[in-house]
Amino acid sequence: MAKEPVRVLVSGAAGQIGYALVPMIARGVMLGADQPVILHMLDIPPAAEALNGVKMELVDAAFPLLKGVVATTDVVEACTGVNIAVMVGGFPRKEGMERKDVMSKNVSIYKSQASALEQHAAPNCKVLVVANPANTNALILKEFAPSIPAKNITCLTRLDHNRALGQISEKLNVQVSDVKNVIIWGNHSSTQYPDVNHATVKTPSAEKPVRELVKDDAWLNGEFITTVQQRGAAIIKARKLSSALSAASAACDHIRDWVLGTPEGTWVSMGVYSDGSYNAPAGVIYSFPVTCRNGEWTIVQGLVIDEFSRKKLDLTGAELTKEKELAYSCLS
Repeated sequence: MAKEPVRVLVSGAAGQIGYALVPMIARGVMLGADQPVILHMLDIPPAAEALNGVKMELVDAAFPLLKGVVATTDVVEACTGVNIAVMVGGFPRKEGMERKDVMSKNVSIYKSQASALEQHAAPNCKVLVVANPANTNALILKEFAPSIPAKNITCLTRLDHNRALGQISEKLNVQVSDVKNVIIWGNHSSTQYPDVNHATVKTPSAEKPVRELVKDDAWLNGEFITTVQQRGAAIIKARKLSSALSAASAACDHIRDWVLGTPEGTWVSMGVYSDGSYNAPAGVIYSFPVTCRNGEWTIVQGLVIDEFSRKKLDLTGAELTKEKELAYSCLS
C-alpha cells in the first residue's frame, strides 16, 4: 500500500542551501526511497522569481516521489499542513554589522515563522533550524510556538558531526562509514566542541577507540578541533560561497535519523532543548549526543567527561547563555 505523502517545508528555498536540499528531499534522501513528499518552498518576495525557477526545475526533474510543490512568499501558505519544517532562511551577517543587529533581524524572522508554524503546521510537526545563529534561532522559534513540543524543535549540528567524521576518516585513511560516535557539544559556532573521546573505528579485528588508532593527542586536542570549528570559513575562502552541498546533506541526515531511527550502537549530534544533562545550561538549544527511535530523540547518558572536555562544554554553554540574553534583549 502506497504511503501518504509527507509535507516538507524548506524556508529560504531559492538560496544556495535550499537549491541543494530540495532535490535531495524529492529523491528520497531525507525520508526514504518509498516515502512520497509534497514540497513547500518559502522565500522572501525579492526571491519570488528565482523560487519559481526552482519549482520549474523540480517539475523538469520528474522525481517519482514528488507528489506536489507549493512555491510561495506567503508564510501561512508555506506552513499549512507541514509535517517537517527545515528552516534555512535567515538574515546573514553582513560586513560592518554588529552581532546584535543580526540577532535582532533573525529574532523578528523566527518570531513570525514560529507563529505561522504553530497555527498552521500539522500536529507534531518536526522542526530543524539551519539558519545561523542556529541554536538561538531555534530557541526563539520555541519561545514563540509554545504549543509545539520543545522536543520537536532542533537545530543543525550534524554538519559539524559529519565534518568531524570526515577528518578522522582522512587522518586514518579509513572509510568514513567505519567511524562513529564522535560528538559535537554546544553551539553551532566556533566554540563548539568536537569530541572524539568516545568515538570508535571499525577495524578487521574489532571496533577500536579513535584515540588509540590516531596516537596523536596533540592533533586531536588541537588542530582537529580547530579544523572542524573553522571548516565553514575555510570553505567560504575556497569557494567564495558558503557550504551548501554539505549543509543540505547534513539536514537530510538529521531528519532521516530523527524520523527513521539511528542504527543500534550509534549516536549522532543534534541541537536540542537542554534539560541540563552533562551540566550544560538548561533552557538553551545545546548540541548533545543522541539516539533516535520511533521519531523521538534521547540524550545519551553516562559518558565520562574529562577535565579538558569539561572546560570546552562550559565555554560553549556560556556563549549560548550570552546569545540567549542578547536575543531576549532584542525582544524588549
